[in-house]
Amino acid sequence: MLEPGAAWAFLGTVRGIAMRFLQLMCAAAFVVTASAQSVLVEPSDFTYLGAFRLPGGEDRPQTFAYGGGAMTCNPNGDPAGAVDGFPGSLYVMGHVRLPYGELPDGNQIAEIGIPAPARSRDPGALPQAEFIQPFRDAAQGLFTEYAEIPRTGMEYLDTPETGPQIHLAWGQHFHEDAQGPTHAWISPNLAAPAPQGAWYIGDYSLYSVNDYLFAIPEAWAAAHTKGRLLGTGRYRDGGWSGQGPALYAYRPWNDGGTPAAPGTHLEATALLQYQSSQASEDVVARSLQGYQHADEWEGGAWLTTTTGKTAVLFAGTKGTGAKYWYGWVNPAGPEVPCIETAFVNDFPTCRQANGTPCPAADLSGCDGHNDYRGWWASRMTAMIILYNPDDLARVADGEMEPWEPQPYARLGIDNQLLLNPAGIEPEMLGTGVQRRYRVGSVAYDRERDLLYILEPFADNTKPVIHIWRIQ
Repeated sequence: MLEPGAAWAFLGTVRGIAMRFLQLMCAAAFVVTASAQSVLVEPSDFTYLGAFRLPGGEDRPQTFAYGGGAMTCNPNGDPAGAVDGFPGSLYVMGHVRLPYGELPDGNQIAEIGIPAPARSRDPGALPQAEFIQPFRDAAQGLFTEYAEIPRTGMEYLDTPETGPQIHLAWGQHFHEDAQGPTHAWISPNLAAPAPQGAWYIGDYSLYSVNDYLFAIPEAWAAAHTKGRLLGTGRYRDGGWSGQGPALYAYRPWNDGGTPAAPGTHLEATALLQYQSSQASEDVVARSLQGYQHADEWEGGAWLTTTTGKTAVLFAGTKGTGAKYWYGWVNPAGPEVPCIETAFVNDFPTCRQANGTPCPAADLSGCDGHNDYRGWWASRMTAMIILYNPDDLARVADGEMEPWEPQPYARLGIDNQLLLNPAGIEPEMLGTGVQRRYRVGSVAYDRERDLLYILEPFADNTKPVIHIWRIQ
């Protein structure tokens, strides 16, 4: 069932409701056709099972503290795990790299087993996973230029052509001076990773391609993306990547399974690409419905359940407040903007939820704010959004523009999260309704209908991993 916070998408302003109604009426034949082709996963199909803790100590970089930037599932990992009903394993990245030489070997990767989850508001009461493979610097020198707030993705994919490989996506917060390749693969044997790559995703913006990474169903890829079995993308706050999650299909191997030459600009198929805020100040026409610059989309998965349902899922922290702005949290309260006034004449530094600029009275700074400048919203909500794969097929086939698909459903998940019980880094993360980074990376076991969502800063400085079963 939809959480109360998810209702924002269907309420909005009267004008927004009317516009949405007209869109649905005009597209009625299209929606019926799409529904006839695919049976869609609905919010009611999600059953929360519980969560578990991650193992290990605190010594960086070989720790999950300040980690969890990427995660993927090996459905055949940890065969002994079948005893507790949760076979398979997860590969998870640890403590992030830090710039200026402070921690150049961060984002190491470890493999863990999956314990049976439990439900508790106390992270100390949750079961703890065990290591299968310890932390390794498996990227082995790839992406060394990307250390300033890294953005990373991983996907375990076993194909007849390549055998099992872990595919990597890698970038950072700013790419103005860092323009290297962003994708590679490594062996699941972290002690002998044999990295291949790195590659570019076509000539697309690096702000749009180098975060989440997930497998595309083989039959769908054969029909619509010339067999490109990997989906990759990113959302970058402020809309530099496009004003909503982006998604591209790619394949980094040649016929026969040999990897593409390092530095190759791989052919890619755009499946979802909203308009970048750098191209237009219009945050409505070619954007995710209800878009806000403070949005965060951190993980994704292509769902295909054993019951025959499907959806393309993105998870993140959605701006759902009445206003969003570039600046700081205002000590006076979440509903009051605190603007970086140096940019007021450069771009709209404050907007209302419907996309219109804030009144002039809001375009001021405030006293007593902290140093964490960025995009803030008066309210944030942990959220899953679901897309119809038939819409993405029409984009791939040239029948829709890549900014046209919209989610058909949204699911708020705040009630399942622990939401920083230790109060870690409150100024960076925000507090209360303005808490950012509520959820992180996503992994999916399509053989068992299990969805894994990582929650940062839920076990002191470590994440916990939540599990849903999708019927």
